[in-house]
Amino acid sequence: MILGGFQKNSLIDYPGKISSVIFTKGCNFKCPYCHNHELISFEKNDDSVDTDSILSFLNSRKGFIDGVVITGGEPTLQKDIIDFAGEIKKMGFPLKMDTNGSRPEILEKLVEKKLVDLFAMDIKAPFSNYKELTYEKDIAEKLESSINLLMNAETDYLFRTTCAKPFITKTNCMEIFEHIKGADNYYLQTFKRDNVYKKDFFNSFEDYTEDEMRNFKKTAVKFVKICKLI
Repeated sequence: MILGGFQKNSLIDYPGKISSVIFTKGCNFKCPYCHNHELISFEKNDDSVDTDSILSFLNSRKGFIDGVVITGGEPTLQKDIIDFAGEIKKMGFPLKMDTNGSRPEILEKLVEKKLVDLFAMDIKAPFSNYKELTYEKDIAEKLESSINLLMNAETDYLFRTTCAKPFITKTNCMEIFEHIKGADNYYLQTFKRDNVYKKDFFNSFEDYTEDEMRNFKKTAVKFVKICKLI
């Protein structure tokens, strides 16, 4: 595992739980609005976090934290992610994993082994616009596979979209809603400009207002069971 950070306590990353958060390094996307852009590279830093020390800490925190979150970067790119998730589950912690959905074959293994209790998959844009965010081949097919897998799995999941112009518009959002039609939970996230990967990229775009975000939600709830603004 190549890790880029560890947060001992969080009240916001795992819904309804006090959690510890593990940040993996390396991502196959380069979203301009990314807030964890220091984790895009796979290179280890001098202060890279040690896997064994994290597992030791988690073992000592049984009864004090309610769950563990693995985020990134993109966790499914880590070659040891299956074994690492297994070590955490052996301790009895509920595990949440964030993903961009680009590795459905890894998600399938995690589902089959029942290693993850909650998946949070980010849907960045309509599939036709992903070429602006990644060089990943056959990305539309991979995303579709991941969505179908999670929606049919016996585990909890949620989908998220950061509403940032020009990637999300009042018209192209319908393509996303169609892809997740019937989903249990969908979060629409307000775009925040602080500490983003390419701040200047957004200089010519205005942010969505609260009313516009509520209008996105009004449309989304026609497709999904629960939609929340975050």
